[in-house]
This record gives sequence, structure tokens and C-alpha cells, in this order.
Amino acid sequence: MRHSAAQSAPNRPSLGGMPEISEYKPGMPCWVDLNSSDIEASKAFYTGLFGWETGPTPPPEAGGYTMFMKGGQEVAAVGPIQNEGQPPVWVTYIATADADASAKAITGAGGTALAEPFDVMDVGRMGVFMDPTGGAFAIWQAKLHRGAGLVNEPGALCWNELHTADPSAAKDFYSKVFGYGAEVNDFGGDPYIEIQIGGTTVGAITGMGGMPPEVPPHWLVYFAVDDTDAAVDKVKDLGGSVLSPPMDIPAGRFAVVADNQGSSFGVIKL
Repeated sequence: MRHSAAQSAPNRPSLGGMPEISEYKPGMPCWVDLNSSDIEASKAFYTGLFGWETGPTPPPEAGGYTMFMKGGQEVAAVGPIQNEGQPPVWVTYIATADADASAKAITGAGGTALAEPFDVMDVGRMGVFMDPTGGAFAIWQAKLHRGAGLVNEPGALCWNELHTADPSAAKDFYSKVFGYGAEVNDFGGDPYIEIQIGGTTVGAITGMGGMPPEVPPHWLVYFAVDDTDAAVDKVKDLGGSVLSPPMDIPAGRFAVVADNQGSSFGVIKL
């Protein structure tokens, strides 16, 4: 099975080279969380893999939604599966200055609302949508919670990449909704489309890369690691599996794995 991966170095353009970040421009992937079928098992897996700590016990109204922390910064979260029959999955959130306006733009461009915008207590406003090619994603209008406070270093988010059977249609949709520029690369096989804000790459869109036909379009999230091969071994030790073994690309050495609930994600040594 062949998986595409970040061919150019993952980045968050407002970092200025620093791993800590306090604000995301509209259109930037800003947060990821895991919809889990077993929150405690997911906590054990990811704290064991990345050395994450779990945040304070969430209030009852949070439904078990728990922050993952690294170096005192929120880096990701885990919560319960929202819809019956939904598999465990990592969800990519895209920053917006106005969730309601973005929702209108999404449906106007042919997307589908899975959850119309709603307030998440006093931390932000979000909605969940599906693009016309079948890829699900969320939007995030920040209030108290800006997004991942630490990126681009081991144990933190570093890349977000849409896999879809129709990359061209997906490019047109996301460009219309979020104003992305695009740079289309030909590495052989599926096109690799870098989505850009102000000329700076913030993510990518590519094909399904020989994945089995039952795998739906999806946003794949990548976490940076110190050692890709060691991380893959740890994934297996913790009850996960390997979907695409370690390989070298211009951005570094990466692999695609699945956790102990079956949710896929990438790891990369930049």
C-alpha cells in the first residue's frame, strides 16, 4: 500500500521558526482531536507513544473531552465518538474568524454540514462538515482556546493532509471556501497539491495512494517524532499497527500507523 506524505517540510507559517504558537490565521489547520471508542485506552496509547500528559479532569458538560499536554501546552485532545457507527478518527480543525460565515461558504461550495456551528462553552465556536469529495473536517472560531499551543517538534502536530479520490475537485472546494492558493507537484502517481496562504504552504491534498477501496476520503494528521523507526516499534508495542512502513522523503522519514482503536495517523522525523 502506498501512502503520500508531506513532500515539503511541514510548517505553521506564523511560527517564525518557533514551536510555540498563540494565534492561527484563518484557513490554517489549527487543532486536532481524536474521536475514540475507548477514551481511557486512547489516553494510555498516546501518553505511552508521545510522552503526553493529560490535562485537568474535564467538567461534566465536556462529556469526557480531555486535553493532551506537552511542555505545559495543549497539543491535541481525545473525546467520545459523536455518531453511532462512526469509527475512531483523528479530526482536523481549520481556523476561521467567523464560523457561521464559513459554514455558509462551505455549503455554498457544495459541502455538507454534519454539525452546524455551535458554541463550545466559552472556548470557541465550531462546526463539522464534509467536503464534496467525502472528506470530513471541522472549523474552529477561537475564543479562549486558540488551537495547538505547540507544533513542529517531537510529540506535536506538524502536518495535515487530505486524501481523496478527486484531488482536483477538493482543491477547488477548499480554495473557494478558505481562499487557498495551490501549488501542484508531480512526484509520480497522484498529484500532490500544497494548499497555501500568502504563498506559504499550510497543508496538502492528494489522492488515495493505492489504499483499499473501503477506506473513505480523510484528513490524515502527522505528529513529529525524534526517531520514526523507534516510534513505529512503540506503536506496535502499545497495540497499534503499521499501515505504511518507514520511508524517506524530502521532508524527512515518515510512516503511517494506526492506534489501538484503529485510527490512522502519520509520524515523521523532520
